[in-house]
Amino acid sequence: MKRVVAALIEKDGKLLVCQRTRHQTMPLKWEFPGGKIEEGEQPSAALRRELEEELGIRAKIGDRVAHLQHRYPNGATVELSFFVVREYEGPMENRIFRDVQWSEPKNLPAYDFLEADLALVEDLAAGKLL
Repeated sequence: MKRVVAALIEKDGKLLVCQRTRHQTMPLKWEFPGGKIEEGEQPSAALRRELEEELGIRAKIGDRVAHLQHRYPNGATVELSFFVVREYEGPMENRIFRDVQWSEPKNLPAYDFLEADLALVEDLAAGKLL
């Protein structure tokens, strides 16, 4: 099972959403930034590392607000932990995504999110979690 962390980066009531490139697995799907936890790495340290790699920011990792497991139709299973990020240092730059956008939580269902993120997206759109 792949262990993954993702950030709900919040700014002015909006959340950062990122679109995968055509060349990534599950191309052009939207997701929250983050990535795989390496062997022996703590979830918050993994998320801090991923956000620096993907967006060039040094994030202060907040509370974990959701934890779930999802099995894709191909049998791959992922364990996801979502953390709130309200503070970061450095200018944000898109280093790996096709697109990044700030979205109000109520508008999140309009994006074509990864299947594993859909329940969380619904909760966020309904005003839960944050």
